[in-house]
Amino acid sequence: MTQRLPPSLTPLDTALAALLRGVDPIATIELPLTEAAGCIAAGTPLLAAFPTRDIAAADGWALCANDIVGASAYSPLPLTTAPVWVDAGDAMPPGCDCVLDADAVEVSGPLAQVLAEGVPGQGVRRAGSDIAGRAPAVAEGHLIHPATLLLARTAGVEKLSVRRPRLCIVNVPGAAVTAHMIAEIARAAGLQVQAREAAARDAASIAEALGDLTCDIVATVGGSGAGRRDAAVSALARHGDVLAHGLALQPGRTAAVGRLGPVPIVALPGSPDHALAAWLALALPLVDRLSARQLRRRMTLPLARKIASSVGIAEIALLAEEHHAWLPLAVGEWPLQAIARADAWLLVPASHEGFAAGTLVDAYLMRE
Repeated sequence: MTQRLPPSLTPLDTALAALLRGVDPIATIELPLTEAAGCIAAGTPLLAAFPTRDIAAADGWALCANDIVGASAYSPLPLTTAPVWVDAGDAMPPGCDCVLDADAVEVSGPLAQVLAEGVPGQGVRRAGSDIAGRAPAVAEGHLIHPATLLLARTAGVEKLSVRRPRLCIVNVPGAAVTAHMIAEIARAAGLQVQAREAAARDAASIAEALGDLTCDIVATVGGSGAGRRDAAVSALARHGDVLAHGLALQPGRTAAVGRLGPVPIVALPGSPDHALAAWLALALPLVDRLSARQLRRRMTLPLARKIASSVGIAEIALLAEEHHAWLPLAVGEWPLQAIARADAWLLVPASHEGFAAGTLVDAYLMRE
């Protein structure tokens, strides 16, 4: 069965609005720290202060800075009591507020003398200096990254509350490379990914693969075009509702959006560049809505050279950061090497003809 694109393409904004309509954030779950990286925080616990008391930040002699004022190699200061040696991480002894290096104190039997001054806090990690009391590990709606997990583990937290959308990828035969790419990108973004493969490229086989899914998002990969063997959108029409097919988006023109009951679905093209563009323009906003994510990070830099675009089509440009400027790598059509090299992406609205060289643009980072 041959699929036909409509004579007029659906504007990207219209397709995205239809995809997001009625979509609310999913319920929160608790995950162990080993599984929470890349997820979006949802009401993280307040952490206890750390350290709970002053500790040594380095190996050395624990002393009181006021007691050793004026000590030097030329004027050693004898100590009336033996100094206490501490290892990094040890609690500071009472009355001590600095740690001197091993060669700053000379010990001979019961006699000890100090050869250098110290200042309060030298070699000491103050109570609450690493984690202020009742501070969250990460703000709600923000990405959980390794530094977040460092704080949580240090404070003794074992689980974090997150929103982690469940994505089911249905691979249409012939698009395995692209399906693997989307799955890897989705996992890196904190999604729980499950994969299925249609038995064949016909509508009945793809529709069968779309049945009995338990997930928050569905993405088909491949079979969304107008070729004789492209039947993903026909399968979606059998099993659910097609909201838009044929988008004013380049790359990604043959993508489609729809619903399987209440579950939103994005039909991604089989070509890696077109699939990635549709993922960035359609699936990422959907993921952000489901996970109640705050705005994604963007970086503003001038363009190293102009970007030309066609009016009436939203085009995505791949950018690389060079010499504190955005260097356009590809617009509209993306070689695989440009995808591998890209640091960011920029959506050129359908109403724009592009941007002149030197224009400051806000680009979304490919990797956060």
